[in-house]
Amino acid sequence: MGMGKVEVQFLGSGDAFGSGGRFQTCIYASSETTRFLIDCGASSLIAMKRFGVDPSKIDIILLSHLHGDHFGGIPFFILDAQFRRRTQSLIVAGPPGLESRVYDAMEVLFPGSSRVQQKFAIEFIELNDKNKTTIGSLTVTPHCVIHPSGNQPYALRIECDGKIIGYSGDTEWTDELLEVGRGADLFICEAYFFEKKIKYHLDYKTMADHRSQIECHRIILIHMSEDMLQRLQGLDIEGAEDGKRILL
Repeated sequence: MGMGKVEVQFLGSGDAFGSGGRFQTCIYASSETTRFLIDCGASSLIAMKRFGVDPSKIDIILLSHLHGDHFGGIPFFILDAQFRRRTQSLIVAGPPGLESRVYDAMEVLFPGSSRVQQKFAIEFIELNDKNKTTIGSLTVTPHCVIHPSGNQPYALRIECDGKIIGYSGDTEWTDELLEVGRGADLFICEAYFFEKKIKYHLDYKTMADHRSQIECHRIILIHMSEDMLQRLQGLDIEGAEDGKRILL
């Protein structure tokens, strides 16, 4: 695998409820060989257009889990692509059951839309726990985490052009995150609250307590509530913000 530059842009760094006026989770990554999204929350098409990312150039969408603030943008993405006469194929990869969940969502939001034949192929790939999967020029390894969402939730470890991106998805602490983050050039991690412990989500204090175990080069926090956003200044782990770009 060649070593290249990978640019990561946080199109959406917020929680499900628009805290801080932020878009829902959507991370855009591009390299010489591919352009892909990590999660595609309901507001993601708006975020792409706000930040000048061309949806028609996205090859792959990777999904951590099937909650609306992480996959609910796909019906809008697919419809927009139809209206813009996209011809390039699209791959959507994520937990088992993702194809029916996507088409169910399309049907609820835009009745009849799931039965329209697109001019572009859509390939759905189901990821299985700890199975390393080649998707285009990416290698993706999912790790089961703790976040009930109707189908298996994952953290994702993504290899792209010699760089490694780890992503926690939504989860309470699990040692699976050590595997996802180990040696990563970037580990994108949820910090929903500052120190409040709630089921199925991570807080900053818990993340900070495990930081030294995660052996990655850089951590950026995402999916932050108002509570977390108000405490972000002065912390020793950097937070994402909508539009933020970094080069790996």
